[in-house]
Amino acid sequence: MQLDTGSQLPDPTPAPGRRIGIIAARFNSDVTEEMLEGCQSTLEEFGVEGGAVDVYWVPGAWELPQAARRIAALNRHDALIALGCVIRGETPHFDYVAGEASSGLGAVAREIDIPLLFGVLTTDTPEQAWARASREEGNKGGDLARSALHMIGLYEGLED
Repeated sequence: MQLDTGSQLPDPTPAPGRRIGIIAARFNSDVTEEMLEGCQSTLEEFGVEGGAVDVYWVPGAWELPQAARRIAALNRHDALIALGCVIRGETPHFDYVAGEASSGLGAVAREIDIPLLFGVLTTDTPEQAWARASREEGNKGGDLARSALHMIGLYEGLED
């Protein structure tokens, strides 16, 4: 077995026939919609047809873990991508929501047999969130799509 120690993921191989589930939070929807569009266009670039991408909307980042667990149980997808955005405010609410989204998605990822990608932006300002979501500035949705396809390939390689 060869370990890849590079910091950049290589382009995934074309992935026609793959089915991807994307769970997107509506809270801070300008950011999550931009990430979603970047994710979808990257998946399409690698051969995942639009009809093979299921998008599930939840109210906010808090609901992502519970939805991910239920959607994974449907056994319809080769990978799931969770998209959300939590921006720090004046109260500790940020810490609770961001922390539970992270730990909840981590728990789900450890219990399911398909990749679950963590795409919850946690930023101090809306400008920081937009800089990570904007397709002009390096959309994290596209990065997540590439990572999902990479992980599908990794999981399949482990089955050989």
